[in-house]
Amino acid sequence: MSNRSNLLLKKKAYRKIRADHIKEYQKLFNRVKLDFGKTKAVKLTTDERIKNFAEGNDPELAALYFQFARYLLISCSRPGCQSANLQGLWNDSVKPPWSSKYTVNINTEMNYWLAEPTNLSECHEPLFAMIKDISVTGRKTAKVNYGSDGWVCHHNTDLWRATGPIDSAFYGFWPSGGAWLCQHLWYRYEYSGDKDFLREYYPVMKGGAEFFVDTLVEHPKYKWLVTCPSISPENKIFGDTSICAGPTMDMQIIRDLFNNCIKASEILGVDEDFRKVLEEKVNRLSPMQIGKHGQLQEWLEDVDGPENHHRHVSHLYGLFPSSQISKDKTPDLFEAAKKSLETRGDGGTGWSMAWKVNFWARLRDGDHSYLMLTNLISKGTYPNMFDAHPPFQIDGNFGGANGITEMLMQSYSEFNGTELKGLIYLLPALPSALRSGSVKGLRAKGGFEVDIEWKDNKLVQADIKSLYGNDLKVRYDGTEIETKTVKGKTYCFMDSK
Repeated sequence: MSNRSNLLLKKKAYRKIRADHIKEYQKLFNRVKLDFGKTKAVKLTTDERIKNFAEGNDPELAALYFQFARYLLISCSRPGCQSANLQGLWNDSVKPPWSSKYTVNINTEMNYWLAEPTNLSECHEPLFAMIKDISVTGRKTAKVNYGSDGWVCHHNTDLWRATGPIDSAFYGFWPSGGAWLCQHLWYRYEYSGDKDFLREYYPVMKGGAEFFVDTLVEHPKYKWLVTCPSISPENKIFGDTSICAGPTMDMQIIRDLFNNCIKASEILGVDEDFRKVLEEKVNRLSPMQIGKHGQLQEWLEDVDGPENHHRHVSHLYGLFPSSQISKDKTPDLFEAAKKSLETRGDGGTGWSMAWKVNFWARLRDGDHSYLMLTNLISKGTYPNMFDAHPPFQIDGNFGGANGITEMLMQSYSEFNGTELKGLIYLLPALPSALRSGSVKGLRAKGGFEVDIEWKDNKLVQADIKSLYGNDLKVRYDGTEIETKTVKGKTYCFMDSK
């Protein structure tokens, strides 16, 4: 908004400004309704409810927290605006913490996890614009710093779209930030099936992949292709040493990027030769490994210790937000990821606890996921409901809200050749604390809108509207139903047991 517009606003009465704001934001906000029921706690002030949340019996505060996060994203990330930074847009300092920039080794990505599933697709668009910008500045960084084609972004960027490594090596020398951001471009396609969007942003994804095609090296001992030098974000492998080869998170992110580029090139019918290069290299990437403690290794070497309670749980990217680790397809890695998460513990900064809400939901442990939400709200939230790193960072608000979505519904994309399909899990991690309720208007991968009602921790009914006519699988409590769909038609699913 221009300064002139701000000045003109001052001439309006407060009530008029407030009424205009409510009317404007509710066009997006009202797409999703969430009801966990009400208790006597609703009569208390918000700060009292936050203080008392760990005592239980205030599920409506969890619903309020969810909707507050959606309100924040609506208010700070719209087409034509800058994307949400570490404070969204609520920075009150000339010299804010971390310069109120974009930290892309978790925080910026977490800001946008809820955009698609909570039906705020438009709010995702400023991030896409930023990614396109840094794919330009990142080409210079790739050429100057690495002598490579493609583009790269390290752990941080800003309004000027800086992409080089900055500050200390133990967090700055990480080359996979841009590759992780590219995952959001693929998310948009998974939810929308929009080939025009994919055609526009495929060159950005391709450029990110080209960088790693040029810079991956064969490990002299293991013979896998790995990044080198790199780090596992903000963690140390030996003593005070962070620099390493092929940290698990890097290889998970690159595997997603290569596979997404392969599928995108097939869908668009382009770059067959480059596709073959990626297909050869993706099979040579270092795999995820299980260590001596039964944990998912964070590094190539089995050096993870049970005393490591670091806030970054980077090697579980493959569990969430990625779907490389799942109970159905990779049960051994699934158990190893669970072991790693148990070892890291239930504490952490605000955003770290928010990530763990999502992890435990993916592990289908609703009660543990809700425990992490309880910790996040009661220990990592300020009285005004802003997330406490501390200090204030907005990522935890967005990540925690998305974790609530993951408790109620998880969705994945599948493909029949180049045709997009949807796979939806209903109530995959429903906590006992949320025994009855309903949600309306969630979005699922494959192009679906989902309403769910449950009672006494059992599904009552799910209504799933097909937005594009794609095939659909629905899973609930061990039962799977598969159906073809017609665009615009709604399909009803009920518990058959």
